[in-house]
Formats: sequence, structure tokens, C-alpha cells
Amino acid sequence: MSRSSEFRWLGEARDYRATWAAMRRYTARRTPETPDAFWALTHPPVFTQGLAGRPEHLLNPGCIPVVPTDRGGQVTYHGPGQLMLYTLVDLRRAGLGPRDWVQRLEQAVIDWLDARGVAAERRADAPGVYVNDAKIAALGLKIRQGRCYHGLSFNIDMDLAPFARINPCGYEGLAVTDVKRLLGETGALPDIARELTADLARSSTP
Repeated sequence: MSRSSEFRWLGEARDYRATWAAMRRYTARRTPETPDAFWALTHPPVFTQGLAGRPEHLLNPGCIPVVPTDRGGQVTYHGPGQLMLYTLVDLRRAGLGPRDWVQRLEQAVIDWLDARGVAAERRADAPGVYVNDAKIAALGLKIRQGRCYHGLSFNIDMDLAPFARINPCGYEGLAVTDVKRLLGETGALPDIARELTADLARSSTP
């Protein structure tokens, strides 16, 4: 872990709105010396609608709340068994652009899966990570004055049914999967988050 970054496991079932507000506060209060932060957690069931979100992609949300948010992208689902890794990173300090960071997030997941014998890939036209055409990780970022927040959602061991209530990331009929379905086992979410963070912290060090 770089001296200019810190990792925090915030726990499970953390409220989305409260976490989002905390990310904004952290980003607004940053100075050039503020360390980058990687926050890992899970959320209760929630659909989040990005800045490019279109209402027709919300097919049948039912009792699951829908939260408009300030990240990029369309609608997605968060819930138990999905690892959220929020990356509060000073991209300008690291000499990285938004696309550079998206690719590093994707590559961290691709490498994690590859180490376990699962071949995953990215797509030029649809950010995220895919295994056999099914999405296993989604990305959405917000960047203010060169500083990033939001980050990565990685499906580990979850009920995938709510994804059928939306067009995931704005793509009709997009298949989704998770680590448990691919490997039959997963490991602890905090451990997975620490492994991904160690990789990302190295790549964000100036």
C-alpha cells in the first residue's frame, strides 16, 4: 500500500446516500497532501441512476429504491454480496486521466479473476468487466478538479434477480454473473477488497 493511500473496510449494508455524501465531503475537503482513500463495503438493495440515466431503463424497480446520483453512466443495481470499492483518488496528482483510471479499475478485476483461472475482458463500447458476455463488474466515476470518487462494483455472491428489473448499464437483455457462479466459492469480501486495493494503490502512486 502506498504511503499516499489508505484502505477502509466500512462493513455491510451501508446506506447508499450516506456513503455518497461522505465521499463528497472527503473530496471537497481534500488538500494536495490528503491521502487517497479506498472504501470497501456493501449496500442494501438499491438501484442507482447515473447522470446519463434514462427512465426507460428502469423496467420494474418495485420496492427497491431508486437513487439518482452524480456518477457517470446509466442505471445499475447494488445489493448484498456485491463488493463496492469506492476510489477517492487524486488523479491529477497521480498523472492519470479518467480513461486511465477506468482501465486500471477494469484491469484489477481482470487480473484478480485471471489468477483464479477465469478469463475476463473489457469492452471498448461498454465500460466494465465481462466473462463469457456476462457482466461481472461495473464502473462509474465522478471527477471534480482532478479528484475522483465513486468507483467499482464487483459481483461476488449475490441474488442477481434484481438486474432483470432494469436494463443493466442501459443495455437491454445484458446478462450478469458473479464469482460464486463461476468458481463455486468466493472468499471474504474484505480480503478481496484488500487485494484489489493493493493493485490499484500501486497504479495510482505518482
